[in-house]
Amino acid sequence: MIPDHLYQDRYWRGLLYIFMNHNKLKQLLSNPEFIDFEELSVHVDKLKKTSKPWSTSEKFMLDLALHLYNGRNKFDMSEADRLDDKNTEIALKALRLRYAG
Repeated sequence: MIPDHLYQDRYWRGLLYIFMNHNKLKQLLSNPEFIDFEELSVHVDKLKKTSKPWSTSEKFMLDLALHLYNGRNKFDMSEADRLDDKNTEIALKALRLRYAG
């Protein structure tokens, strides 16, 4: 279960929005091996390893979510060109959640 206060935290809310609205990432959200809400930790290495066989656009969504979480995850923003309309909207809203509030 996601603690309510994380929806107000600018570092968590973009990540949570992407994970909750992206079909593949949503499947990982409830697994503490990837995101542990008791410890309030994101296991970046495990997420990256799991995403190796994914499509470029799926990896982009994960990378964006991780970048919004802490800024340490560097990625190529030009890969956003590969997103479909639905994922473009998810990405734009996540960016607004992180930087506009």
